[in-house]
Amino acid sequence: QELKEKLILIQNFREKSQVVSNFGYNLDVFALEQDEQAAYINYLHVVNGAINQAYTFEYRKKLNETKEELLGLGIVEMRQRFGSNSKEIIVPFLPDLKLADASFTIPQRGDKRTLLQLSEKNVKQYQLDKLKKAEMLNPDQRATRILKGVQKDLRLKEIPWHIECFDNSNIQGTHPVAACVVFKKAKPAKKEYRHFNVKSVTGPDDYASMREIVERRYSRLLNEGAPLPQLIVIDGGKGQLHAAVESLQKIGLYGKIAVIGIAKRLEEIYYPGDSVPLYIDKNSETLKLIQQLRDEAHRFGITFHRQKRSKSQIRSELDDLKGIGKETKKKLLTRFKSIKRIREATDEELTDLIGKSKATLIREWINDNRNKTEI
Repeated sequence: QELKEKLILIQNFREKSQVVSNFGYNLDVFALEQDEQAAYINYLHVVNGAINQAYTFEYRKKLNETKEELLGLGIVEMRQRFGSNSKEIIVPFLPDLKLADASFTIPQRGDKRTLLQLSEKNVKQYQLDKLKKAEMLNPDQRATRILKGVQKDLRLKEIPWHIECFDNSNIQGTHPVAACVVFKKAKPAKKEYRHFNVKSVTGPDDYASMREIVERRYSRLLNEGAPLPQLIVIDGGKGQLHAAVESLQKIGLYGKIAVIGIAKRLEEIYYPGDSVPLYIDKNSETLKLIQQLRDEAHRFGITFHRQKRSKSQIRSELDDLKGIGKETKKKLLTRFKSIKRIREATDEELTDLIGKSKATLIREWINDNRNKTEI
C-alpha cells in the first residue's frame, strides 16, 4: 500500500509538470461536477504552457446554489489560496462572477479545450473516488443511489426497493414453467425466488402462462398479507406485458404497482398502454440492473425447466420396467439425476441404493437397452 501511494504521488507530480502547450500560456483552468449534497471543483494553474499546480476540492452546499454561483465561489477561493494573477480563466460555462483583472474563456477547440477536458476528467475521477469510498463504508448508500436512478429513468412514483421479475420457460410447449426472482435494495434475495409449474395452459402459450403466474403470485401475497413490490419487470415485449396487466387488473393491483416489460432484441422498455418503447442508455446502471433481473429470472427458470424435463424422461423410461415402483424411481432420480448416470452406475452402487434384486432388474434393463440413445 505504501508503494502504491508513492507511485500515485509521482504520477501526480508528473501531471502537474506536464507541458500542454508550446505557446507559453499563463492561465487558470476550472471544471465543476456536482450532486445533491456537494460540488467538486478542479483547478489547474498553467505557467508558460506547463501545469504547475493541480488541485480538486469539495464544497458542501448550504442553500440552493446554482452551478454558476458554485463555480464563482471556487474560482475566488482557489485564486486567493494559490496567489494566482492569471489574466485568462478557462471555464466550461460562465460563472456568476466578475473580475476586473481577468477574463473568462469557454474554449471550443485547440490546446485550451484540451486543458479544460483534462480538468473535467480530474474532477469526475475525484467525485467517483469519493463515491466509491463512501459506498464501501455504507453499502446501502450505493443501493439508494442506484434505485433513485431507476426511479428517475423509469419515471416511477416511488423508489423501487423491492423488485420482482418474471420469465416463462418451455421448449416446444413441453413442461411449461415460470420463474419469479426477487431483488431487494438492488441485490438478489434468493431465498424469496419462486418456481411455478404452469397448470392451466396446454401447449406453447406464453401469454396465458404469464397471466396465470402473475395472478397466482400476487393473489397469494395478498392473501398472506405479505409485502408487495414497488416494481414488476416482465421478460418480454408488449404481449407478455399486456398479459401481466390483465392479471393485475383482475386482482385489483393494477395502478398500485408499477409494471414494465423488457424486450430482448433492442432492450426496449415497454409501459402498459404505450406502443412506443423507452430506450435507456446502454451504459446506465438502471438498464444494467433490469438486465441483471431478466438474466437471473431466465437462469432460474431454465434450470428448473431442465430439471423437470430430466425427471420426466427418467420416469418415462422406467415406467414400463416391472418390479421398479414409484419409491425406487424416486431414489434413482435423487441419486443419479439422469438415465445416463444410472447406466454408468456400478452394480455395487445400485445394490447399496435399492437392494440386490432390484439392482439386478436395472442391470438387465440396461443390458437390454444398451443401444438406446443416452440422454
